[in-house]
Amino acid sequence: MSEHVRRVSEWCYHGVWSILTRWLLVPNEPPTLPTVAGETAVSFRPSQGFLNYMRLFFWIACIAIDLVLLVLWIVVFFAVPWLGLAIAPIMLIVMILPDVVAYIALHLRYDTTWYVLTDRSMRIRRGIWTIHETTITFENIQNIRLQQGPLQRYLGFANLIVETAGGGSAGPHGQGGGSHVGLLEGLGDADQVRDLIMNRLEKCRSAGLGDEVTRDQVTSQTSFQTRHVALLREIATLTKKLATS
Repeated sequence: MSEHVRRVSEWCYHGVWSILTRWLLVPNEPPTLPTVAGETAVSFRPSQGFLNYMRLFFWIACIAIDLVLLVLWIVVFFAVPWLGLAIAPIMLIVMILPDVVAYIALHLRYDTTWYVLTDRSMRIRRGIWTIHETTITFENIQNIRLQQGPLQRYLGFANLIVETAGGGSAGPHGQGGGSHVGLLEGLGDADQVRDLIMNRLEKCRSAGLGDEVTRDQVTSQTSFQTRHVALLREIATLTKKLATS
């Protein structure tokens, strides 16, 4: 029975998802980043554990709110029976409809969250009604923090907080806060993603803003300048001799 309910729920959700993607023009593919030849791009979503985490708090909130509404309805029913019977359908709708909408919104939030990493930058996308996309270049990253509570450890995921230059108490990217903190939440392999970002960060900083200049190129440029100075000195010497002759 539970498997049948799960399949029906997934079928209904995918139907709602397809309608919203058409009506609200929600992209169902990961965002893209400009890349150069030989550069790789990796796209991924939060883990299943993060979805279970959101579901847990969803059911806790739903049960608590529905119990309060049920108690209020029972009080009204015993105080004024005819009024309790009259508002019973309304109370049922109030208890069920918001739960359905919230459950669909929860899954939509999960399905519309994307993270993309290239060799030089990363992009975070969130949102359904308003889509937030933020790009962070690795050269601007100052610190990377891993955040994981006991329940998150049990469900097997963690959050990565990426702080950029000028960051501080600002809110995370895509969360309505400031513009100096990027949040990658719900990562099942947060350690690997952190190491990947750190490796690409080191490569970007070693290369600087452009291509890295080799020692041979520096030596060639230095010797070229030295020859110019010697030639100018020779010209100056010849000029003095001509002036005195």
